[in-house]
Amino acid sequence: MEAQRALVRQVGDRVRESQEALVEGLVQDIRAQIGALDQEAAARSLLEASITENVVAAINFLRQGIDPGQLEAPTAALAYARVLAQRDVPQSALIRAYRIGHQRFLDHTFALLDDLPAADRVPVCVELVRLSGQFIDLICEQVGRTYERERDRWVASRSGVRQRWVTDLLGGGPVDRAAAARALRYPLDAVHLACMLWPATRMTSFDLVAAVDDVRAHTVSALRARAALVVPTDEYEARLWLALPGPPNAPASPPGSASSSAPASASAPGYLGAPEGSPLHAAFGRPGAGLGGFRTSARQAARIREILGTRLGSGTAAAPLWVHYDQAAPVALMAGDLPAVRDFVTSTLGALAAAGAREAVLRDTLRIFLDRHRGHAATARAMSLHRNSVQYRVHRATALLPRGERDLADDFNVRAALLAVHWLGDAVLATGS
Repeated sequence: MEAQRALVRQVGDRVRESQEALVEGLVQDIRAQIGALDQEAAARSLLEASITENVVAAINFLRQGIDPGQLEAPTAALAYARVLAQRDVPQSALIRAYRIGHQRFLDHTFALLDDLPAADRVPVCVELVRLSGQFIDLICEQVGRTYERERDRWVASRSGVRQRWVTDLLGGGPVDRAAAARALRYPLDAVHLACMLWPATRMTSFDLVAAVDDVRAHTVSALRARAALVVPTDEYEARLWLALPGPPNAPASPPGSASSSAPASASAPGYLGAPEGSPLHAAFGRPGAGLGGFRTSARQAARIREILGTRLGSGTAAAPLWVHYDQAAPVALMAGDLPAVRDFVTSTLGALAAAGAREAVLRDTLRIFLDRHRGHAATARAMSLHRNSVQYRVHRATALLPRGERDLADDFNVRAALLAVHWLGDAVLATGS
């Protein structure tokens, strides 16, 4: 028996050495096989953290012979279960993910046993199946209880009730609009501006609630909104809808634009900017009328949320705090396929797509230069540079393009590629540069 335990510990050591590949494969498998868990960047980060901690716990369970009675589900696994409960993701999707993880863990482990003597291999396989099954059952039981408790709490809370109505409204199916408007205390026949809010810095859920309320008050005042609807997506982010002034059939214009009553942001002309010291990121859709506008603006805000999550997750410099759909609409339309965007960026920009600090400065200069209708003086003002510096940078950036100045004869692709890099960051730059 001791010899068998020693062999199991040895296998655990081997799995630990290949842990990174195991986790990466698990994340890809679960996202591919369970659509309900293939969510935006923030939720994917939680999924990866949960998988990583579960794999580490399973390896330690094998190596250290932990008493099953003392086994506790990892913190990240419980946090992920709570988030799925808040987002109305079925518990069956979560449990299925653990079953997929169990099978892949065994496949990965068995592949490490080829050099064991045949006499040892079978009993070790049997013991691995027993221990891993025991581990997965205990963890599933704990995360399942956590999911159920959080689901009951969330549905019973006012936030949970609002989220259920909003989920129905966004689902696209038939819904009693009058009943929804009464339950939400929000006019669904208005012109709506949707926004997604999440922390820019580490904060508690209590602080997040206070910060979201500050944004609600600020935007209502700045846009003179008729009403506001705040609905937490989970404990890490919230949705905000603003019913803009004017009749529902009035033409919608971006907040802060010339036809809007709100002041424009100095950093993003034509758009409502973040108040000084804001601890939250905000992703805004376009204003839209009626239930269709309620849905479309929310989808657009979610697209911008995804773009900013990709940028922040790629290790690129911090993203702007508040971003409106019109500022990144072309990128929002292509960001669903990052490998394809990366291919487009690298083939269009050539050496200018390298992930270096020098190339980043040149890309920004060329982007602003093209955006300012190739005006050196306008670009110099926008970047607080001398005109000669702008000319030098534009010349250097152009020289790095695959065909040099000829690529700027029709600059649509170059502009699109530069915009993609600006919003998606290092995630779409050339790999191995």
